Amino acid sequence: MPVVAAAVCPHPPLLVPEVASGAAPELDDLRTACLAAIDALSTASTIVVVGSAPAVPYGLVRFPAAAGGSFAAYGAPGVRIGGGDPVLPLSLAIGGWLLEQSKAARLPRTYVAVPATTSPDDCVRLGREIAAGNDRVGLLVMGDGSARRSEHSPVHLHPRAEIFDTTVATALQHSDLDVLKALDPDLGTELQAAGRGPWQALAGALEGATLTPDLTYNAAPYGVGYLVASFT
Repeated sequence: MPVVAAAVCPHPPLLVPEVASGAAPELDDLRTACLAAIDALSTASTIVVVGSAPAVPYGLVRFPAAAGGSFAAYGAPGVRIGGGDPVLPLSLAIGGWLLEQSKAARLPRTYVAVPATTSPDDCVRLGREIAAGNDRVGLLVMGDGSARRSEHSPVHLHPRAEIFDTTVATALQHSDLDVLKALDPDLGTELQAAGRGPWQALAGALEGATLTPDLTYNAAPYGVGYLVASFT
């Protein structure tokens, strides 16, 4: 059965108010957009969360719903998800945290980590596998745009960063799966765009789906591109 709904969100740890502390209101609009997109997943029977992960020597990594995630490294040791030891990479931990604040919190879920070295073909193949089962799947795709959008970015400004993010934003707005599939992994790495692999998994998952896209957030408040979109 095709994916019945999908949401695309970024994963800055500052989305968690306890991490952001006094700066939490600065991301209120982003937080609201993320939760609205994820609420639409409540029509599904199960949730699959796909997110970026650091490069590892093995391929795609799957985690069960009970897998733990912690924000202790970001100054909020009291905030965690799941019941096990913290094993989820940041993108999936943020995805799980957002889910727990949403209308889709009650649904069963699984997590899939996509290492930065995963090829476009493997990412697309993952998406096709997610959409090939019998469940009504709600797909939550976690990934940041380029971390080189301004002089105040985590990494210094790159002249192609904004063009790259704009290309992705336009593709999400129009559900242009071919553009997402064609994203250059080497350029994505150079621009530190963590969402490249997960976005390509989204493209594979939405093949054959007849969902309406809606890009609801596109900004780089901290020099990192943040995109939120829903497909319903």
